[in-house]
Amino acid sequence: MADDKQLGDGPIETKFRETMNAIAEGLDTILNGKNALTGKIERKTGFVVLLFPYNDRTGRCNYISNGANREDIVKMFKEQIKRFEEPKP
Repeated sequence: MADDKQLGDGPIETKFRETMNAIAEGLDTILNGKNALTGKIERKTGFVVLLFPYNDRTGRCNYISNGANREDIVKMFKEQIKRFEEPKP
């Protein structure tokens, strides 16, 4: 169906929107300074926050970042998964 969303394509669930925006704003300020949100400075540190309900097997995960390019985040996730899956010495 044309209106089916892929995992991660949906917006932040309404019940988490305010909280996730507050977390992102606070974290961005801590990592990049109080002017990071105004665009007056170039950010030095990027982040991604994933929020999911425990014991929910639907696969729903809410995602927010401080403006990181989506394609770059996908690449980073793939690389991180490879590291997680590597056998431990």
